[in-house]
Amino acid sequence: MADMRAFRDEVTDWAAGGPGEAARELAVRLGVRTAVLLEGPSDLAAVETLAVRRGRDLAAEGVCVVPMGGAMSVGRYAGLLGPPGLDLRLAGLCDEREQPFYDRGLERAGAPRRDFFVCVSDLEEELIRALGPAKVEEVIRDEGDIRAWQTFLNQPAQHGRPRQHQLRRFLGTKKGRKIRYGHLLVEALAPEQVPAPLDDLLTSL
Repeated sequence: MADMRAFRDEVTDWAAGGPGEAARELAVRLGVRTAVLLEGPSDLAAVETLAVRRGRDLAAEGVCVVPMGGAMSVGRYAGLLGPPGLDLRLAGLCDEREQPFYDRGLERAGAPRRDFFVCVSDLEEELIRALGPAKVEEVIRDEGDIRAWQTFLNQPAQHGRPRQHQLRRFLGTKKGRKIRYGHLLVEALAPEQVPAPLDDLLTSL
């Protein structure tokens, strides 16, 4: 796992304009065959948590999950990791509104689109909808964030908004919260509740 994290770090540095030699060497040494492109670290937390729940060791299977820091980076990462670069198989998740960035980026890289799965708004919204607001609030309570949640609900901007929208916004109001809840909400899912895009992604790997 540590070596795969090192590969992921080298890829991030490469995408930022650094040299790619170390990433190439690690890809060969680790037997990396698939790169899963995700928008950010909260998606990474959710995918890795579900993989563990299903008894999968993605690193041992040659799968590296890569948070790109935003959908607009997909062309860069696809070029480095797909056919023009390391020629890895590419898979991933994207938000519906960001799908055009993915389509263009994958097309430029000559990478197939078939293993990329679309969330309606984003993965957090998919998880909240799958669990239902009451269960998400239970997770918030169990995590000790109930006071922060109640304070958030008292803000005038939140009055009258649908509970699912309030929960989604709450998860993004504090640094690190989306990452933490990316893990916690997946842990709270029953097997039959896993959102289709997340389920389809893991099944495709």
